[in-house]
Amino acid sequence: MTTTKRTYSPSWRHLTIAVIGGDEREQEICRLAAESGAVVRAFGFPWPSVGISGVVLAADAARALAGANIALMPIPGIATDGSLFATSAIIPREPLLREMAAGAHVILGRADEGLRQSANVLGISIHEYEGDHELMLLRAPAIVEGVIKVLIENTQITIHGARICVIGHGNIGAVLTRTLIALGAHVTVCARNPVQRASAYTLSAAPLPLDRLSEEAGSFDVLISTAPAAVVTPSLIDRMRPDALIIDVTAPPGSCDLTYATTTGRKALWARALGRRAPITVGASQWWGIARIIDGILAKGTINES
Repeated sequence: MTTTKRTYSPSWRHLTIAVIGGDEREQEICRLAAESGAVVRAFGFPWPSVGISGVVLAADAARALAGANIALMPIPGIATDGSLFATSAIIPREPLLREMAAGAHVILGRADEGLRQSANVLGISIHEYEGDHELMLLRAPAIVEGVIKVLIENTQITIHGARICVIGHGNIGAVLTRTLIALGAHVTVCARNPVQRASAYTLSAAPLPLDRLSEEAGSFDVLISTAPAAVVTPSLIDRMRPDALIIDVTAPPGSCDLTYATTTGRKALWARALGRRAPITVGASQWWGIARIIDGILAKGTINES
């Protein structure tokens, strides 16, 4: 990622930014946000004992959001109960969002329908960046390193020589496939898109159409899903070996039926928030994408400056 120090327009100094929810990555996001000259308040992620220079730790989410023009929420998806990935329960709905300034903006990985409806009622704009390809590629090395860590800690075989199926060949799947091959794994990439399968083939992975996965499921030591859809179903799990490891690296609601997998005696893990393995690196890359979004908002003059 570029290490060029960012410059900010004078308009940034009129902003109040609330950072709510998240993990250690949000510490770096807050630090960089404060460098912009904006007022920055935070709540709902692990707070360092030394604090964060220029950032106010709020007593709760409502006080963090009070009068905020911009709310930054975590990139991991919102849970099925509507709560953010956070150290305490934060559900971004009308009663909480009403604390924000008029014409405010929420920036996060991906919103759920409840957040969208609440924001629409209040005239708050939502900006999702989970689909930002540049940002996802910048995060990919840390996520892949996290997957490798999970693999090592939860298998009794080496990655070298292991038969591993990676479902999906998007930004994360492609980098993961390349890394696993470099470590000596026998990798099969399962994807619905024929172009993605062809791309996997160029990396020396065996391509497999998604509709043929059940036929081959019993041949894998490890199955890793990066696909944002419910693809690892009970019927597929039944075809897998009892000693196979299943890893889901997707955002909520996930792509694997982990409950069914564990009830059948298989080891199945939801490896969420792997970007926190390198919070400084990943936090900085996320801020790079967030700052681009805020620059665009300011350029359009859609923020009521205080």
